Amino acid sequence: MRRTALAVLALSLAVCLLAAVPALADVKLPAVLSSGMVLQQNMNLPIWGWADPGEVVTVAIGDQSASAVANAVGDWKVLLGPFKAGGPVDVTVKGKNTVTLTDVLFGEVWVCSGQSNMQFNLRSAINSEQEIADANYPQIRLFQVPNVTAETPQRDVKAKWVACSPQTVPGFTAVGYFFGRHLHKALKVPVGLIGTSWGGTPSEAWTSVPAMQIEPDLQPLFDRWANNIATYPANMERYNNEVLPKWRADVEKAKAAGKEPPRQPTGPLGPASQHRPGNLYNGMIAPIVPFGIQGAIWYQGESNAGRAYQYRRLMPMLISDWRNNWQEGDFTFLMVQLANYMARKDNPGDSAWAELREAQSMTTTLLPKVGQAVIIDIGDAGNIHPTNKQDVGKRLGLQAQKITYGQDIPYSGPVYKSMSVEGNKIRLKFDCIFGGLASQDGQPLKGFSIAGGDRKFVWANARIDGDTVVVSSDQVAAPVAVRYAWADNPECNLSNSTAIPASPFRTDEWPGITINSR
Repeated sequence: MRRTALAVLALSLAVCLLAAVPALADVKLPAVLSSGMVLQQNMNLPIWGWADPGEVVTVAIGDQSASAVANAVGDWKVLLGPFKAGGPVDVTVKGKNTVTLTDVLFGEVWVCSGQSNMQFNLRSAINSEQEIADANYPQIRLFQVPNVTAETPQRDVKAKWVACSPQTVPGFTAVGYFFGRHLHKALKVPVGLIGTSWGGTPSEAWTSVPAMQIEPDLQPLFDRWANNIATYPANMERYNNEVLPKWRADVEKAKAAGKEPPRQPTGPLGPASQHRPGNLYNGMIAPIVPFGIQGAIWYQGESNAGRAYQYRRLMPMLISDWRNNWQEGDFTFLMVQLANYMARKDNPGDSAWAELREAQSMTTTLLPKVGQAVIIDIGDAGNIHPTNKQDVGKRLGLQAQKITYGQDIPYSGPVYKSMSVEGNKIRLKFDCIFGGLASQDGQPLKGFSIAGGDRKFVWANARIDGDTVVVSSDQVAAPVAVRYAWADNPECNLSNSTAIPASPFRTDEWPGITINSR
């Protein structure tokens, strides 16, 4: 017994002595910095990771190298570059150990983020079988961030870079792929695409909490979530003890009757929810910051459509937040405007989706280097996930060619500029005319409504007059406002030589139906 006690004491002393000696930790890199990646060309590139406190880490790319000393918590970062498009090259990271990254290219790097229409994968798009078979682009590299929520900013994810091929691309974002393919062909350089999206999620989940907390108008979001979290234990108990048993019983009844079983009810919202403000920024954006990027493409808004006026603040805040945290300046941010969706209505009226599109358009005027792809012509009334992602990617690509790369190309449909009243008519002027205004389908213009001071809109006659559109109605003798494509699923056809549709708009600023929604 005494010998056993002495042995235990000796072992305990040995463990304590070992604990007092700093562990010889290997130099480590985040997953986004790994073999097969694309690094942003023509940029001073941040390379970062972790090591022992005080450890000297040296990073070498080609004939360039830089060193840093890991700080008190083991973080280190160096800047290298800029480098011209090309490769492959090796990246060597050396501390107490050596890490070598191979097959690294230099080119254009874009983040592809948003909700389900960005998450929508290539195998689900139209003509997917042929698109996948043709997707052999070894210089397009894909990095898919897994769906992870977190209450604090995370430092890494479990993912890896892969070359685009028929084997690797089917589950990747279709919009991201078609956008990347467009740039790869137009610019003839490697392209890196970072996919980070989650269906059904609101923009506030993708924005950092500190950025939102300084905005008083967003306090209702935090108040609502404080209540969700406070009531979560009780709601979860009820869900497990009442809701799920009833659902299981209903499933059995449906099966016995030969009917379609009901879907499982959604559980209560809790601290780890993907809808909670900041949770997706923490889990799916923070781990890739500050990887060098050229810009981001964003397809989201459906989950905020009932809060369009609030979105006017949320969307510019998200963009500014990402830019501030990346510390690259005003990188390009390209949005996809919401598509046409739901049943078409016979008469002009209010629309939460139209107001959300308006908030998206407003964002392009509030911040530099922000653009949007208008897809009001390629949606699906019965499917919130339209399958034509090819045109979405192409239109985003055209925006990038103009805004990011400065190419003088027709890149947009008409954009409303101003109006003037001429008797019983209103004349509309536009930017982005590109060869002249036109009807997209060759038919008379559709989708215009007009109102007088009573704010009652009626369908209007509209005709192209040079570079303007003249709008009128026999029912409105003294018009004051025009709306175009102002509906969930409008019938509209104004375009230009690009065949890209004009962006929906209104000339009035009358309060919308979502003005008080928070």
